Amino acid sequence: MKKEQVVHCQFSVWYPIFKKHTIKSLILPLPQNVIDYLLDDGTLVISGSDHNSQPIQTNNSESDAEEDVQWSDDETTAIATAPEFPEFASTVLEAINALGGCVFPKLNWSAPRDANWIALNSSLECRSLGDVFLLFKSSDFITHDLTQAFLQCSDQDSPDPVISYELVLRKWAELIPGGEFRCFVKENKLIAVSQRDHTQYYQHILKQEQHISQAIQDFFSQHVQYRFLDEDFVFDVYRDSQGRVWLIDLNPFGEVTDSLLFSWDELMSGEVVDHQQQDGPAFRYTTSEVTVQPSPCLSYRIPRDFVDLSAGEDAYKLIDFLKLVGSGVCTLENTTDKNLNAVSKLAKKIACTPVQYWAGADAKVLIH
Repeated sequence: MKKEQVVHCQFSVWYPIFKKHTIKSLILPLPQNVIDYLLDDGTLVISGSDHNSQPIQTNNSESDAEEDVQWSDDETTAIATAPEFPEFASTVLEAINALGGCVFPKLNWSAPRDANWIALNSSLECRSLGDVFLLFKSSDFITHDLTQAFLQCSDQDSPDPVISYELVLRKWAELIPGGEFRCFVKENKLIAVSQRDHTQYYQHILKQEQHISQAIQDFFSQHVQYRFLDEDFVFDVYRDSQGRVWLIDLNPFGEVTDSLLFSWDELMSGEVVDHQQQDGPAFRYTTSEVTVQPSPCLSYRIPRDFVDLSAGEDAYKLIDFLKLVGSGVCTLENTTDKNLNAVSKLAKKIACTPVQYWAGADAKVLIH
């Protein structure tokens, strides 16, 4: 995957080519001060909505019992104000209204799919700039677009292309996850199709396999093939209840893009084997409820430190955790793990009190 291929997959590059076959969208230049705000690691204070126009006050008192203690203002109250972008906010509001009042937001490449959990309705539907900011500032996908867009490119020795970042607002449409499919193209040939929401089982896909596959092949040959700037790419489509296929997104042909039910080794070779599909591209989908898996985006709902700790990827976080155990902030209980002695010895080395009791099957972390 070359950097040029990544550039070609920007929304503003492919949208004019396939405008007739995708969802109506508007593209707004992203001011530098907005980019700086999105990358700011400070307190999450959301700008751009009426209900957030007032300063946010946080009280640090622990309990009602402390109300009688005389604390200074500096110790008890923190004032956080959201930065304002009046011109940009006005432009965004105008665009949202032009698209019917509800939009799906994304940047040049990615949408904040990993951050829908933070929205009140667990949806990416946005009605204001504040809604957009809340999702963007909570999304690792958006941060990747802004800071590491060319991270996995093979031509790392070449300078990074200059990117003009953009806010893409797409007219909101209720898409059934079972109607989304990811298509892999190599040398302008459609070689593979995967169910997009591959963690779930949809009975209609099993029943309509041939019709779905043929509809996607027809759409590709009639509207996509030889029209994109690269020979190798990935595109997402949606097949509606009437059987019509719509283009949803384009992505680089490389490991930066999720291969879903395929592996990149077989996709790169161009020889994808599917015994069920004799003609046309290999078509894979979840065939039964037995194979249903948790959504990959669920991992973004817990703190990154917890993920690293559970995967054993950060020894320093383990040491910090043991210190918390020793100080009584955390306790471990309900486990019969054979590594207790090793953990206790490590805890002693870092001046931390080892856990006093273990019982049951798996350890549970309790935050007091």
